[in-house]
Amino acid sequence: MEMNYDENTLHQLEQELNVQILPGTEVMVDVGSHHFVKSSAQSDRVLVPQPSDDPHDPLNWNKFWKLSTMTCATAVSFCQGMGPLALAPMFPQLIEAFDSNLTDVVQFTGIAILVLGFSNFIWYVSLISLPFQEQFTIQPSVIADVMFLHERGAYNTLYFVFYFGSLMVGPIIAGPMAQYSGWRNFWWLNTAIIGTTFLMVLFGFPETKWHRVHPDELHDTGLNSSEPSSKERVAIDTIERVDVEKSSPSGEMVQLSQTTTSARDPYLGKGTPSKQQFKFYQPNAHPFKSIAMDLWTPWKLFAFPIVEFASFVVSWSASSFLTLNLTQSQAFGAPPYNFSSEKIGFFNFAILVGALIGLVTAGPLSDWISMRLTRKNKGIREPEMRLPTMIPYVIIMIIGNFIVAFGYQQAWNWKTIVIIGFTCAGIQVAALPAIASTYAVDSYKPVSGSIFVSITVNKNVWGYGFSKFITPWIIAKGYVPPIMTNMSLITLWCLFGIVFWFCGKRFRYWSRGSKVHRM
Repeated sequence: MEMNYDENTLHQLEQELNVQILPGTEVMVDVGSHHFVKSSAQSDRVLVPQPSDDPHDPLNWNKFWKLSTMTCATAVSFCQGMGPLALAPMFPQLIEAFDSNLTDVVQFTGIAILVLGFSNFIWYVSLISLPFQEQFTIQPSVIADVMFLHERGAYNTLYFVFYFGSLMVGPIIAGPMAQYSGWRNFWWLNTAIIGTTFLMVLFGFPETKWHRVHPDELHDTGLNSSEPSSKERVAIDTIERVDVEKSSPSGEMVQLSQTTTSARDPYLGKGTPSKQQFKFYQPNAHPFKSIAMDLWTPWKLFAFPIVEFASFVVSWSASSFLTLNLTQSQAFGAPPYNFSSEKIGFFNFAILVGALIGLVTAGPLSDWISMRLTRKNKGIREPEMRLPTMIPYVIIMIIGNFIVAFGYQQAWNWKTIVIIGFTCAGIQVAALPAIASTYAVDSYKPVSGSIFVSITVNKNVWGYGFSKFITPWIIAKGYVPPIMTNMSLITLWCLFGIVFWFCGKRFRYWSRGSKVHRM
């Protein structure tokens, strides 16, 4: 419910549509005398959330500034994720450099994953007033701030492709560098890329957070003031009650939907950031309260079934990719393959190709299925409408894990393992996390950043645990038991999507009064 209806409007819409409008439920068509801002004068697509008529509203920004913002956010996601999993093809050099063994060296990756998970709290809180945040929470928050509901599926998939893509590209670069120029030089390269990205963010990334007045605030304004402030007026005017006039004795309504968009929001697609949005520090009336809430909210969200579902799907889908990263040197560096670090690093190209396939299919497919189901539902969109998109990618995930597990164990031809198994892993790790996390954001958009803190902590704690036991488990039992156990858990969590398809709206009903909808 990102339209910020006042209480009377909400009840009128529910009566006219004969549907209960809960947080996450969106009206995507004009209803009776209620006309909404649309994507263009020729389109009947209602924009959610409704933009204000302020040129500095991020939803109104022109293509250049939206592209600049998304490019900077994507660059941050990519460059800061490139390092941790680049360790895998370096394992032989690291064992030699630190006079260690494979089990201990694998823990370099595990510790990095664990620290990255909990560092989200430090960065998310300490930088809450700055125009950038930690890499794993910034881009989903920016997508929710800058993009409309019908665009989020594609952009969240883009985020996961570049985030997980960085984990795939890292080993591709690290393998040859470790072999020919020394493993330390890779980290100097990583430092240079991070420095370049910092400059991009400094000059090309304005503040995207924009306060959209909640219905409770509108109610309080009506009680306390007869003349609303300019910001409050923007929010009140966003949804305008159009007078109904009869154009003929038969009582037909005047068709206003094609003329109201430009009149209500003349800056749609033409806006630019203000100077204030480029300042290093953004003012906060209650900084200590905000810090406390930002520390507490990610933990609170674990009590929300939808967030927990998204956390588990993302965590175990990511661990399927992590399995390949942690085992590729162990499997392909030993007989009968005996491949070099360079060749093992290049195998990650297959995962990257799979992720690109996921990019061009998952997001658009998710948005298309949601829109199709919305039309069948008389223009009412529910977040659960994205969930059927998971089905083909769950099947792909199962196929990929079977091929890798039995291929490793029985020493199949490396082409089968890499071309099919690794590619399937890339497809599913781009698709399943994007679909599940977009579902959670659609349900609880005001706390999208906190949702991804919760997801990342859950994902990285499991990743650390998985890295801790997978190498000894493989040595003791072989590749099949750990990989197939992990695959079974991914399948189990994804099957809970059936429960949320039927009961997701009830879960949202339980949390409809939560303060997370007013943050």
